[in-house]
Amino acid sequence: MTESTEIRLVKIDTGNFRDIVMLEVKEEQKNFVAHNAYSLAEAYANLARGRFVQPFGIYAGDVPVGFLMIGYFRKEDARPEEREEGVETMDFEYGNYLFWRFMIDKEHQGRGYGRKAMQLALDYIRTFPAGPAEYCWLSYEPKNEAAKELYRSFGFVENERLPQGWDEIPALLKL
Repeated sequence: MTESTEIRLVKIDTGNFRDIVMLEVKEEQKNFVAHNAYSLAEAYANLARGRFVQPFGIYAGDVPVGFLMIGYFRKEDARPEEREEGVETMDFEYGNYLFWRFMIDKEHQGRGYGRKAMQLALDYIRTFPAGPAEYCWLSYEPKNEAAKELYRSFGFVENERLPQGWDEIPALLKL
């Protein structure tokens, strides 16, 4: 990334959703993150239920290079029928921000875009757009070492235990 390349977060709308859907991770990373089309459908379904979800395109100048999605769920948003059987609910899931999805396109990795986008997203979260919170949390696949190191560098700390039924490692950041 050159100093003149501005990294910015752009809300997803009818003007840019196709560009974001076309972004892909490397083949060996496909098990680490849901496809952007699925994530946008999930965002829409949650928005339709009145929940706070904000998907963003990550742009280097005018070029879409990644995608991220933030959520915030209140305790009253929890619906037992939506939980998979045997999946434990953790206290940090409610009343805190969820860094829900995060990816950089395979053609744009290794340029510092992810680090800058993560900082912009955390700056946005710290404005508390959906309400107050003590934490921001996320989860990642245990084999995703690059994500683990990036999240740790921002101060995310892995939860002391893996919740029952979870296959991803949760990590929390005190806001």
